[in-house]
Amino acid sequence: MPLEPNQLPCPGQRKPLSTERVASNIPKGGTDSTWLFPSPQMVFNALKRKGKGDDVTEDDMDGFIAAHNSMNEATWQRVVQWEVLHRGECDTPTLLRFQGKPHDLSPLAWVRHMLGGPAPFDRHDWVIDRCGKEVRYIIDFYFYDDKAGTPQAFEIVARPAVDSFEAALDRVKMNIYLKFAEWGLPCPITGQAGAVAQAAAAGGQQAAGGSS
Repeated sequence: MPLEPNQLPCPGQRKPLSTERVASNIPKGGTDSTWLFPSPQMVFNALKRKGKGDDVTEDDMDGFIAAHNSMNEATWQRVVQWEVLHRGECDTPTLLRFQGKPHDLSPLAWVRHMLGGPAPFDRHDWVIDRCGKEVRYIIDFYFYDDKAGTPQAFEIVARPAVDSFEAALDRVKMNIYLKFAEWGLPCPITGQAGAVAQAAAAGGQQAAGGSS
């Protein structure tokens, strides 16, 4: 979802690509609309500019765009699941801005990698508007070659950045709620089935402990 779209064909491009942009379901902060996904031409240009498009052709773009858009929609759903923790103060969080940090390992990603896991293929920082409060989320994107072609090939690990005590507490609470839901137990605080754990479990949210 680039902020400065380049819709012109890039040097050496062999086939024309669509410049149509599709509206997402991700609410755009400060507006009444949603974010627009990049067009195939914009993504193709971005890949070439970043040196990631050596093995990508114009014919690959439809599948690439479908995967890209699906990943971003799923990422927003992960963020919304965390935001259930603050439903009382804000029912309508929105995405203000974002930044790709593909070369910056988060501490959690670094630990997972040191323990033998793969490094994420990308990282984003998303800043949301929680009804007047800016909150940063860290998202690590993983791809598992041995699961290619299955829904389990991609993993999205989203969690609030530990920029405040509140964010750190959110991580602790979410892990507790998810663990009790995994055990089939009610919320340890209310004694009832927890809405937070139900929403997270329904969306496939994983516990995301550790540092940011």
